[in-house]
Amino acid sequence: MLGDARVDATIPTVDLDRAREFYGGTLGLRPTDRALRGRELVYDCGGGTRLLLYERKRAGTAEHTLAHFMVDDLEDTVKALRARGVTFEDYDTPDIRTVDGIATFADFKAAWLRDPDGNIIALNG
Repeated sequence: MLGDARVDATIPTVDLDRAREFYGGTLGLRPTDRALRGRELVYDCGGGTRLLLYERKRAGTAEHTLAHFMVDDLEDTVKALRARGVTFEDYDTPDIRTVDGIATFADFKAAWLRDPDGNIIALNG
């Protein structure tokens, strides 16, 4: 039933202006031309997907990844975002170990960052 439906990510923020600076300015996402409904931001992403940010009193409390961005060259993307001031998470657990912010698995690599609210965002390549 939902197998062919597009899936979009939704992320909370306590400050839409700060989120706009980070997601639009730092990460380089493109705002959508869709009409907005109240205190929200919507960005068009690759493959017809969207990222929606909405304002609420609390955000950043999730201890898991809220969205994954699939990138062609993870190392170059991490380098470029670091140049823009983004800090990447380091993990050293039995399941995930990062080296210079990047974890290598059998069939892909990943890196994680936090937005200004503390929400965890992943890059996969």
